[in-house]
Amino acid sequence: MKKNILLILLILSFILICILTLTNNINSFDTTIYNFLINFRSDFLDFFFINITKFANTLTILIIVIILLLTLKKEDAILIGTSTISSVVINTIIKHIIRRPRPSNLRLIHQGGYSFPSGHAMISICVYGMLIYLVFKNIKRKDIKIFLISLLTLLILSIGLSRIYVGVHYPSDVLAGYLLATIILIILINFYNKFRGNLNGKTSNK
Repeated sequence: MKKNILLILLILSFILICILTLTNNINSFDTTIYNFLINFRSDFLDFFFINITKFANTLTILIIVIILLLTLKKEDAILIGTSTISSVVINTIIKHIIRRPRPSNLRLIHQGGYSFPSGHAMISICVYGMLIYLVFKNIKRKDIKIFLISLLTLLILSIGLSRIYVGVHYPSDVLAGYLLATIILIILINFYNKFRGNLNGKTSNK
């Protein structure tokens, strides 16, 4: 029941951001966050965020996912593969529905395509977020589990901030990407657990 409530809240939040974006009523939020973030610009942060954003680039994600598919258990590999494909497909569809242009000021990198929602934010949740779930599920040692989850969470947040900092996304793009990807993750994990439970039940009845 709690999972269903969380899922509904996430969906409603994403729909709200979509409406605010389409009606241009989220501009003040975007401007406030963006202006606050660029106040901290420096050579070090330029270097850091230009490079950290590459952890969600297509080539990097492709390499990571291939490695995971080859090393993880079959069911875990299926989860990673499905979440990655779902992220790319759904992001592409929503981008072409909303058709929001990218910011045009103070870009540190080149990025084409539409802006909403952030594909990097989505893929970071769907790959690194799914890894957090798999770490939580499979690793028994508490200290290693906490370390890996903290590291992956920091990476996800840093990637989202990097997209704003380098000037290719609005804050609402990143927030919408996080929300939408989290919705995907919850649905996939719930479906997987339900399917596995049904399969185990059938096996035990034989």
